[in-house]
Amino acid sequence: MPLAAPLEAELEVFERNREEWSREHLGKYVVIQDGRVLEPFFDAYDDAFRAGLREFGVNRSFLVRQIWIKEPIYFVA
Repeated sequence: MPLAAPLEAELEVFERNREEWSREHLGKYVVIQDGRVLEPFFDAYDDAFRAGLREFGVNRSFLVRQIWIKEPIYFVA
């Protein structure tokens, strides 16, 4: 059985809920670990990241992702 890609389960949860979350939480940050979603949603990345560290610790991976309908594209020159 092949190994799952890092954060694959978390990304699946995000994609499955993106449309619903974007209606009420557009622009906010969500924290997901092994299918578990921390609530409330967060206004700032650093608040979401700190909440993930408090909840899951430094030895477990978790996803912090901003909620957008479509991902923004950034150009760096």
